[in-house]
Amino acid sequence: MAHPSASPGSSTAPSDSSAAPGSPADLAAELREALRPLWRRFNAHRTLSHGKVGILSRLELRGPLAATDLAGLERISHQAVANAVRELTDLGLVSRSPDPEDGRRTLVRLTDAGRTRLHSERQAGQGWLAHSIEDHLDDAERATLAAAIPLLRRLDAETADAGASSAETGHGTDPGTGPTESSR
Repeated sequence: MAHPSASPGSSTAPSDSSAAPGSPADLAAELREALRPLWRRFNAHRTLSHGKVGILSRLELRGPLAATDLAGLERISHQAVANAVRELTDLGLVSRSPDPEDGRRTLVRLTDAGRTRLHSERQAGQGWLAHSIEDHLDDAERATLAAAIPLLRRLDAETADAGASSAETGHGTDPGTGPTESSR
């Protein structure tokens, strides 16, 4: 059942899909404000920072990587990656070893413990979201939400190059809170 108590015009009312979208800036602001509480609630159950989970995810997807590669892919500063990798190493979630092709470089690898922890971090908070989707969205709304996922992924892919300049300043973006801090 979808939003039975939502009043017209309230922020919890489902949007009228026949209404013309606002300007890109208005749409971006609405999207940010809609995602912020969901993002915070989703991450409230995690025990690792968003940045550390991102590093573990990249290593799972791509295999061993140098810290400079991780910084570019995660759009955060090299210093932030170095700090995160040091902490992840101390936790036994990643290991470091010389690059067999270039002994001057060090590769970061995901350990078995890191893979297990990554899986548990991904699952953290997902239960409430699944229940919320089930309890508050009807089939048509679920289909609309599913259709939005590729669009959101495309927005990120299309802005990946723009994010590279953020890594140089030590700040990336976090959809829930805005700029991420280089200390992550």
